[in-house]
Amino acid sequence: MRASRLLSILILLQLRGRLTAEALAAEFEVSVRTVYRDIEALSAAGVPVYADRGPGGGFALLDGYRTRLTGLTATEAESLFLAGLPGPAAELGLKATMRAAQAKLLAALPEGRSVERIASRFHLDPTEWYQAAETSPRLPAVAQAVWDERCLWLRYESWAGTRERVVEPLGLVLKGGAWYLVAAVGADRRTYKVASILAHHVLTDKAFTRPADFDLADHWAASQRRFEAQLRPNRAQVRASPLGLTRIEALGAYARRAVAQAAPAEADGWRTLDLPIEGLDYAARQLLGLGPEVVVLAPAELRFRLRELAQGVATLHRNSS
Repeated sequence: MRASRLLSILILLQLRGRLTAEALAAEFEVSVRTVYRDIEALSAAGVPVYADRGPGGGFALLDGYRTRLTGLTATEAESLFLAGLPGPAAELGLKATMRAAQAKLLAALPEGRSVERIASRFHLDPTEWYQAAETSPRLPAVAQAVWDERCLWLRYESWAGTRERVVEPLGLVLKGGAWYLVAAVGADRRTYKVASILAHHVLTDKAFTRPADFDLADHWAASQRRFEAQLRPNRAQVRASPLGLTRIEALGAYARRAVAQAAPAEADGWRTLDLPIEGLDYAARQLLGLGPEVVVLAPAELRFRLRELAQGVATLHRNSS
């Protein structure tokens, strides 16, 4: 523990130039006396560190001294995959190791080069517009079970009610600001929303062997395709104006794909496309919101339901005037 702190102090001095004993004590949550002992140990090991007394003083390294002893730990190296996502890293319990890893990475760069320039110009925000990120106090424990390959007992809320199950946690996915656990239940691979987990218990005495051929990214992509196909199993043939096409694209990725595959534009700019839909009632209400920029060609049942809704809206506004 102390060796790691000594290395971290050395790297911080290299990065920041000068730090007081009080600042170092606050950074590592130790006493000022401990900091002085650590500085003495660095000096005894041949590190050219010196102290400036008085106001504005502190500890610093001799000009030109740079260490290449960065010593990334395994968890710090893992946290670098989330270096652009400080919020999710903190949710997983990796905030401290991520900060340490970033500092060591900076120390390993040639003088005058800095990834801070990149961080100050690019920012990743995984949460969708008008939504807040979902958090769960259970996430760090679930993540630890994924790392350690330990079985999990879960009680969770599903669309069919409260369920209990023992699962083999294979991975975590951050999608639209929400965390999802991909887990094996026997031969099946299932997905659980972490925020819907009501209770959990890590079975520390029950390990499992992670399948060697399991690829989390590939599984998630295939799972999304299956989910979308099940969610919108039907098709509606529609004609849309240029403005209507823009409004359809705003419905989501599935709608953007349909627009991209639409027939060539007619003389008036309108195009015909096949739009994936859920049930007829839901689709009618959704398409009604697009106004006169979209005309449903088929199926006939959808045309009829859309006409019913439009007439109801017209009657309601006519009677209320």
